[in-house]
Amino acid sequence: MSNANVIHVIDDDAIIRDSIALVLARNGFCVQTHDSASEFLDRVDPDNTACVITDVCMPGMSGIELLAKLKDRGLIFPVIIITANADVPLAVEAIKRGAFEFIEKPFDDEGLLAALREALVQNGGAEDRKRDAAVTAKLESLTDRENEVLACLLKGNPNKIIAYQLGISPRTVEVHRANIMHKMKASSLAELVRMSVSAQYVRGVL
Repeated sequence: MSNANVIHVIDDDAIIRDSIALVLARNGFCVQTHDSASEFLDRVDPDNTACVITDVCMPGMSGIELLAKLKDRGLIFPVIIITANADVPLAVEAIKRGAFEFIEKPFDDEGLLAALREALVQNGGAEDRKRDAAVTAKLESLTDRENEVLACLLKGNPNKIIAYQLGISPRTVEVHRANIMHKMKASSLAELVRMSVSAQYVRGVL
């Protein structure tokens, strides 16, 4: 495998770091590991990087801060964020800062591999445009009320706050939320956030 296809794995937990590296290596990927985001930045070679898989909560520089540093340096490659403490605001922040995917621990090997392969395929650009067009079409299928609920959801508001802001019951919010997930064909909240941000839906909302 060429140097351009190296996958970089960043995690301060050696067990998790090595476990991910082993899974990737067994599936034919060339892998380099790092125990901190700062170490990765010191060693990163844009021509030697296909994708980055990083934990979000680490001593020193976090995964979110790493995304900002990469953007400042003009380094463009897909970044998959993994976390044991997922919540809506964190997912929104990660996707807004450029993360390709946001995966909760514990995750299965196939789920991680699927996200990685999709990131590598879509990194070319054409697939991104095609995906965004499909997401836009799905967003346009939402009702006005569903759009209002989605806008509140993307701000990180829980159901009770959304219900108060919109003058509806929490149960009604749950129904709208389920309808949104169905229409968007999103399998998780993280995927819904990524899809919405990638279609630039959050401009003027967040």
